[in-house]
Amino acid sequence: MRLTSFTDYGLRMLMRMASAPDRAFSSAELAEEFGLSRNHLAKIMQRLSRAGYVRTRRGGGGGAMLARPVGDIRLGRLVAVLEKGQPLVECFATGGDCSIDGCCRLKARLRAAEAAFLADLDRSTLADIALTPLATP
Repeated sequence: MRLTSFTDYGLRMLMRMASAPDRAFSSAELAEEFGLSRNHLAKIMQRLSRAGYVRTRRGGGGGAMLARPVGDIRLGRLVAVLEKGQPLVECFATGGDCSIDGCCRLKARLRAAEAAFLADLDRSTLADIALTPLATP
């Protein structure tokens, strides 16, 4: 299974935020740290905010912070939120085209494998993978 770069960067941002859970991170700071455009980072942040993982505040002293304790953020659920709209295979997509639909036995096995993958990730939380707090210079 391969995760999208959207999910990869979403996980990295949350790991970074978990290293200082009481601190607000600006979008400019995170974009620079991860070498992302602010536009791409904003899309990821928006999805995380809508799902209740991050809260954002505009203006001076604003930024993004974790909205939940790191120990309450299950990785499988997080990956499912970030991967939403990105089916594992084309036939999982709404209206996905398949010439062997109706006699294919692979689809059920792929769904089971995807569910097992997410369930295994759900055994861990963001606390388990959080970055060690960075030393201040």
